[in-house]
Amino acid sequence: MEEIATLKEIATFSEKEKTELVLAVKKLQSLVADVLDSDDFRKIKEILLRAVETEQLHRDKFGLNPILFDLQTAVITAEEIGLNRASIVSILLHDCVSLGVIDEAYVKREFGEDAAHIIHGLLRVNELYAKSPSIETENFRDLLLSFAEDMRVIFIIIADRVNLMRQIKDRGEIEERTRVATEASRLYAPLAHKLGLYLIKRELEDLSLKYLEPDVFYMIKEKLSATRAARDLYIANFIGPIEEKLKATGLKFHIKGRTKSIHSIWQKMKKQKCKFEGIYDLFAIRVILDSAPDREKQDCWQVFSIVTDMYRPNPKRLRDWLSVPKSNGYESLHITVMGPEGKWVEIQIRTERMDEIAERGLAAHWRYKGVKDSGSKLEDWLKDIRSALETHTESDEQLVDRFKVDLYSDEVFVFTPKGDLFKLPKGATVLDFAFHIHTTVGCRCTGGKVNGKNVHIGTKLQSGDQVEIITSPKQMPKRDWLNIAITPKARAKIRQSLTEQEMQVSTFAKEALERKFKNKKIEPEESTMMRLIKKMGYKHVTEFYKAIAEDVLDVNTVIEHYLELQERDANPNAFSTEQRSADSYVANVQDDHAQGLADVLVLDNNLKGVDYSLAKCCNPIYGDEVFGFVTINRGIKVHRQDCPNAQLLKERMGYRVLRARWAGKGTKQYPVTLRVVGHDDIGIVNNITSLINKEKNVMLRGISIQSSEDGLFAGTITVMIDDQNQLTQLIKKIATVKGVKNVAR
Repeated sequence: MEEIATLKEIATFSEKEKTELVLAVKKLQSLVADVLDSDDFRKIKEILLRAVETEQLHRDKFGLNPILFDLQTAVITAEEIGLNRASIVSILLHDCVSLGVIDEAYVKREFGEDAAHIIHGLLRVNELYAKSPSIETENFRDLLLSFAEDMRVIFIIIADRVNLMRQIKDRGEIEERTRVATEASRLYAPLAHKLGLYLIKRELEDLSLKYLEPDVFYMIKEKLSATRAARDLYIANFIGPIEEKLKATGLKFHIKGRTKSIHSIWQKMKKQKCKFEGIYDLFAIRVILDSAPDREKQDCWQVFSIVTDMYRPNPKRLRDWLSVPKSNGYESLHITVMGPEGKWVEIQIRTERMDEIAERGLAAHWRYKGVKDSGSKLEDWLKDIRSALETHTESDEQLVDRFKVDLYSDEVFVFTPKGDLFKLPKGATVLDFAFHIHTTVGCRCTGGKVNGKNVHIGTKLQSGDQVEIITSPKQMPKRDWLNIAITPKARAKIRQSLTEQEMQVSTFAKEALERKFKNKKIEPEESTMMRLIKKMGYKHVTEFYKAIAEDVLDVNTVIEHYLELQERDANPNAFSTEQRSADSYVANVQDDHAQGLADVLVLDNNLKGVDYSLAKCCNPIYGDEVFGFVTINRGIKVHRQDCPNAQLLKERMGYRVLRARWAGKGTKQYPVTLRVVGHDDIGIVNNITSLINKEKNVMLRGISIQSSEDGLFAGTITVMIDDQNQLTQLIKKIATVKGVKNVAR
């Protein structure tokens, strides 16, 4: 008790706080006497005295004394959560480590590595909160877990928040109380629920409602108080006959009625859109049995049988978590019966062991009543830790290792300067983060500030970093950025931007070339330009214009070559070395046909010998009216004039459209797909296919027919055909088949 006497004399304690200090120390000593070393309290007292004497410990925003507050938090941690020596020491000393009164090495030497490890986690979490994050996001919960590194840190900060919520009713500014209550409701209560701290979760929710919606809280509280006598009388009348029957069987048990929490009642009122009086299940009756392990299920079902013999059950409300426990280990038998006065009453039947796990067992309630989890990692970890705590087959050292959290090693969580939190894959860079915020931010990124320090765009981010992106309106994505960014979104946007830049460069260079031609009063022909581009060694038009934009190719040189080529076309005899005989020209055409290449097409002004292919979107065949279109990197595509894409291509990129006509017929056949609609009569499909098979030089390549409920069929037929005339004749013949309503290309 010497420690108490010394601390009581410190001027920073009020008389009320000195009294509370005595009570807190006594209670803590009684709770942890069997786990703390004999001189732990003495060492801790000396450290705290040193901190007080140097005036380094200060009250918080609510005016709470830090030493007393930490003692009260330690009591909650020991009494309501059940953590041991390392956790208690960490709670009492983490402020002193933070202020530099002692360091982590001292804690490790005097109190053990475990205590130092937990303090390190607590300090990291404090650093996290200093960034003023938006705590209500699921990302923050994941970051909190990864930052803590040890799950006992999470238990401690939950106990700390419970302690704070109990004491701030008339303290501090209302805005600060609202913030604390909101955090408790949105972060700490769900965390407590996941970890099986059901009673703590219930208290946090009720206190949050008390601070956030006091009118609602006190309205429900007053109504509960006003109806308590009637409710207690009803419960007594209800359980009286049950107790008599159970005693007669020789079962050891006790029965208690538990009123639902104020927060739970309010949620039901909102969900059911009714007043307080409309909530009929304000309480639940719990029958708790003292049964031997091998008789637990048998005794529970015996109670069930007795209760349902006395009161009419609602079979739709039976919940059997005895035969098949919940995935979180929750075991109980729930039944709703019709009690006196025609009221439905819920009864929960369980054993002492089951009740202890349900109320206080770590991780026993992590997914109870639909608390949604973002992934299986936390779920698996919680099941694992619960199993370890229940079986007690491991050493203390092994059990402590289970508390270590390594759930998010493949992810990093970073903040914006405003406290918004984002999740990125491990290895993500400043550039990845910029694109994650917005494509425009990424494209204009020139660097960043990580925790206030200027860094390169390739700097890899760590969890907890506060990142500010530096941009410039003159910045544009570069190709080497693909070696920096790792996220699919960033890489896709970089590639897209590079393509757009190339298109812009090509357009700019093309316009510059056209202006130069205009200045020289030359009207360039597209076909001659295409021949020139190929002659100069460029496979694609974009490469040609890119060379002009980058000054690799001089515009004046291009014009000179163009005029030379134009002169050759106008006076072929003047360039004998370039002449070809008619025989050799015909031979080349024959070679093309022999190799099964496309039929001869004349593009623009009798341009031949240029690479082209038939467009897949409309599949032109010999005889169709066609036009050519210069693509960016796939040469010239030949389209039908009635192609679905023709109008769009001509309107938007008319400068890339070439005139085209068929110059001759080769040996190539063309695939054509016909759509056929008709009556779903027996044999009609066979009739169509037989007709096609009889046609000379027509080959059936594929057929797909589907029937509909209105007695019709619709489908497609793909045939290989010589030319447009043959196709027209085939369509006419298919249209004459009995039952065919329509056939079209």
